[in-house]
Amino acid sequence: MNFLKSFLASILGTVVAFIFIGIVFFMAIAGIASTFGTEEALQVEVAENSILQLDLDLPVMDNVASTQEFEKALGLENDVLKFTNVIAAIDKASKDDNIKGIDLQSQSPSMGWSQAQSIRKALNDFKAEGKFVYAFGDYYSQKGYYLASVSDSIFLHPLGGMEFKGLAAEVLYYKDFQEEYGFKMEVVRHGKYKSAVEPYLEREMSEANRSQIQSLLNSVWGTVSEEIEASRSLTSENLKSIAEDLAANLPENSQKVGLIDDLIYASDYKNKLKAALGLEEDDRLRKVDLSQLAGTKALYKKGVRERIAVIYAQGPILYGEGSENIIGQDVFLEAIEDAVKNRRVKAIVLRIDSPGGSALSSDIIWNALLKAKEKKPLVVSMGNVAASGGYYLAAAGDEIYANDLTITGSIGVFATLPNAKKFTESIGINAQHVLTHKNALGFSLFESPSTEFRASIKEGIEHVYDTFKARVAEGRNMSLEEVEEIAQGRVWTGKQALENGLVDGLGGFEQALEAAARLAELEEYNLISYPKIEPEFDDFLSVMGPFGSIEEQLMENYPKEIQAFLTTLINKTERPNIEIRLPYTVEIK
Repeated sequence: MNFLKSFLASILGTVVAFIFIGIVFFMAIAGIASTFGTEEALQVEVAENSILQLDLDLPVMDNVASTQEFEKALGLENDVLKFTNVIAAIDKASKDDNIKGIDLQSQSPSMGWSQAQSIRKALNDFKAEGKFVYAFGDYYSQKGYYLASVSDSIFLHPLGGMEFKGLAAEVLYYKDFQEEYGFKMEVVRHGKYKSAVEPYLEREMSEANRSQIQSLLNSVWGTVSEEIEASRSLTSENLKSIAEDLAANLPENSQKVGLIDDLIYASDYKNKLKAALGLEEDDRLRKVDLSQLAGTKALYKKGVRERIAVIYAQGPILYGEGSENIIGQDVFLEAIEDAVKNRRVKAIVLRIDSPGGSALSSDIIWNALLKAKEKKPLVVSMGNVAASGGYYLAAAGDEIYANDLTITGSIGVFATLPNAKKFTESIGINAQHVLTHKNALGFSLFESPSTEFRASIKEGIEHVYDTFKARVAEGRNMSLEEVEEIAQGRVWTGKQALENGLVDGLGGFEQALEAAARLAELEEYNLISYPKIEPEFDDFLSVMGPFGSIEEQLMENYPKEIQAFLTTLINKTERPNIEIRLPYTVEIK
């Protein structure tokens, strides 16, 4: 028996040792691969008469997690494109005389509408240099076609397809579900349009929510259709008719109505590219990819010491540490402090892609940004979403820039309290309480909140709402009455936000950099990114199959509102969080 125990212990020790050595090995390989890739990007020589191969069917993120290279080395994760690298590569290609065109793939891009608009503008600027953009796809989603429509010629597989149907939004409502199964989300809110919590309260959409979603969709579609019209020489009536009648449902029809130029196979498309370059069919097609043009060192300007710090605020705002994909006060206070203390940093650009979250964390970070602004110019660049807590952070900026398609505003407050009392009673669980004072229980998952407790939370929400409005009034030089007119949780596109004074200008990340350089009086500069988060051992374990957690994968399969309920249960505290978060979860498709 002792021999068996020793034998099994020996095997277990050997397995653990091999796993540890493997992790160290792959960490080293990932580091070497990353370094090698960067040097390669620095030394790449673009051959004459080349094209840039631009694959936009990969996930696009503002900031990429530090474990990304490790995951790629293990083959656990697909490539992820860094948004600023895509823009930089297109810009660099436009200035390289050896690059004559772009081979664009954008069948079903995984990016936000704001990112898509910025990339589309960069492609338009590329064409303005006298160069061509060709696109080919087996299928085009609506967003994919929006990107491809900037091309000189768009080609589609003869048996392919495309979406062109206008925009729609779908919101799920859970009141009947809650009543049937006994899980309930108690809600305290402020703001006529604060409808993040509406699915828990109603069976159907309120007129206020329907009105704001309709306004949002109309604004987005107006911008999308205008840009397609300009590129394809179509009228607004043409596009409206195509969408209304689903007139591009078949490949032949999409060509007939003018959305597609030709129906061909991939091999024929390759010959189209060669012809655009003046090559014969037997000639070699020379291509360069994005990574070769947009490596970190490839974009670095030698001899330039001044820098603009880019602080990426990406993901929900949660009280706590934070990461590349979660905005927490600990990580971001350190990032802001580092940017301020760095003598080479002359200005700060805060890049926001966040639906908001914790009111407390938002205010802590806002205060740090305000202090940073006293020492260095602070310019805000809004990505796909900068709403509620995201806008709270933006209000600290000297200047704020958004794209037409950015989702912003949502100045409103709410709190949610999960209540499983009916469910637990139905399965024979009855919670009993002993108190010293009538309100001593406070928040309990197994009891409905008392009138006094609800009133207390309501008072806290009113306080946060008044503070939120005051921050906006101070940052935007508005009166409280003016802020109230555009607040109440109402959501706006960037285009609408410019009209009502919530932003200073329409433009992407490049425009924000230009504004920061202007305020800091910089002619040339390099970029430095924050927050700088070194991956820990647990991070590497978490991305490996045997050690990875399946909770996140399971959670992703639930609707967003159910995710919020389950997350609140998992992270139950003695007092509910007062949140400033995007007022509803809706995908524009």
